[in-house]
Amino acid sequence: MSDSMDTVVESKPPMWLASVAVAGLVLGLGALIWIFMLQGHLTTTQQNLDSANKQNAVLAEKLQDTNERMRAQGQTLAQSVGLTQKQLEDKSSQLVAQQRAADAATKKLQSEQAQTAQQVGAVQNDVSTVKTDVGGVKTDVASTQADLAATKSQLTRVMGDAGVMSGLIATNHDELEELKHRGDRNYYEFTLNKGANAANVGTIKLQLKKVDQKKSKYTLEVSSDDKNIEKKDKNLDEPVQFYSGKTPVLFEIVVNNINKNQVTGYLSTPKSAPAPIAVP
Repeated sequence: MSDSMDTVVESKPPMWLASVAVAGLVLGLGALIWIFMLQGHLTTTQQNLDSANKQNAVLAEKLQDTNERMRAQGQTLAQSVGLTQKQLEDKSSQLVAQQRAADAATKKLQSEQAQTAQQVGAVQNDVSTVKTDVGGVKTDVASTQADLAATKSQLTRVMGDAGVMSGLIATNHDELEELKHRGDRNYYEFTLNKGANAANVGTIKLQLKKVDQKKSKYTLEVSSDDKNIEKKDKNLDEPVQFYSGKTPVLFEIVVNNINKNQVTGYLSTPKSAPAPIAVP
């Protein structure tokens, strides 16, 4: 009875403990979820970090390559600058030398120009003198031409002692030169002295026998073709005529100046007459 009378009392856990347990379970699940989420985030972050590291490595490699290229370019540039500097120095030296040479050439040119100017001045003076001389010569030529014109107008034809009209006769040396210039006949000048031996004139011989200066007369002996012909008391400027040669042609003697014991004149022969034989 006593056993049946004992009352079995069951003890139940308190309610707050269940709440705590539920809260702990929720917290644990939350923590687990957060851990999973954090783990995923960390994985993504790690991947991003690895990618960033790779990119950094690539950039670092590129940077190093760029630095090396820049370093090489810098060295090349430095060498180029050094070479250019040397070239500039050489060019500068050349320019200085050229400038000095140009200065020397300029001084030489100025000196030569000064000398040339002096020479030109001297030449101009000479030219002025020559012009003066030429002017004088022109005047002399004009005077000579006038004299020649006068001489031509004075040349005359005269009847010879043989009754033949002579060619033009010359009464002086200038007129005789005009006749020679015309070239119509041969002319041989002579000067004869009284008492002298016969003189060769052209192909004949002449000897002065007598002179009368007051009356302007003279006497000649002409030797031609082995004959002696006396031309007596002939007048000044009178054509003394005779024929000579195997085929006789007219010869003329003109005395145009008479002195005390001397006469001067010329022998005129045709162009076809024999020329005198030269005596060695």
